[in-house]
Amino acid sequence: MRRTAPITILALVCILLISLACAVALGPTGISPGSLITQPNAWMIVWDIRLPRVLAAALVGCALAVAGTAMQGLFRNPMADPYIIGTSSGGALGATVAIVLFAGTGRPVFAFAGAMTATFAVYFIARKGGKIPVETLLLSGVALSTLLSAFLSFLMYTAGKSLHQIMFWLMGGFWNVSWNDVVVALPILIGSAGIYLFARDVNILSLNEEDAAHLGVNVERVKRILLALSAFVTGVAVAVAGSIGFIGLITPHVMRLIVGPDHRFLFPAAALAGAILLVWSDTLTRTFTNDMPVGIITACFGAPFFIYLLRSRMKA
Repeated sequence: MRRTAPITILALVCILLISLACAVALGPTGISPGSLITQPNAWMIVWDIRLPRVLAAALVGCALAVAGTAMQGLFRNPMADPYIIGTSSGGALGATVAIVLFAGTGRPVFAFAGAMTATFAVYFIARKGGKIPVETLLLSGVALSTLLSAFLSFLMYTAGKSLHQIMFWLMGGFWNVSWNDVVVALPILIGSAGIYLFARDVNILSLNEEDAAHLGVNVERVKRILLALSAFVTGVAVAVAGSIGFIGLITPHVMRLIVGPDHRFLFPAAALAGAILLVWSDTLTRTFTNDMPVGIITACFGAPFFIYLLRSRMKA
């Protein structure tokens, strides 16, 4: 643990609160304290449109960042991320099934089931002798994502009137978020808290599995629980906002450089940073780009970051 870690987390809390306030105020139609009094529609814009959207973005960013941190620590692999290893693709396929076959009913449940199935599939495919090599993990994630994309394309081909809804939803965004979606996203906090309870075990697993077993950690049990919880929060995030990539890859790396590798501090730091990053990404898209899907923005700066990490590992 670095001595500045608690201060960093406190600073991130303050930044997140300021970001939430700014995100509510900023937009194509600026909202100021005075306009809440002089403009009758200002309160409606704030309460019914912007506040649920901002809170949903914060919760989804938190979910993706925490899931990415857990996967990187669990796999001892800096490339692990819900988007890259196929968890998000599984969640997207599950949610699309709900949209096409059940008009969106039960979308969070289907997204969770898809995310969990994809996560465990990649885990068992990539596992070799109790270890998960970087190259095997990446190739397994790419292969499974390709297969899931084929199923997804078939559903889109047969979607009919639902195609337009699926297309926009898959690009990731918060256009039609309401308070009901915020309620759906609240279990992310429970799942993230459950992941945090295993921070000490993840610290030990980050060394190697043999030492973890000698220190009393039930390695396989911890893996299954963490994978299930990571798939759960990712599935909920995908059900609310669609497929948004690279939040779970970038924030753990940046926060690890700032607060250190101790997951007791890394988990909350990554959660706060992920929330801040996605809140501002969504705010920029709806303010300056005519509400372009936020998944495009995160991919634009996430993909080069992923290439940089991959090149760094190749040189090492």
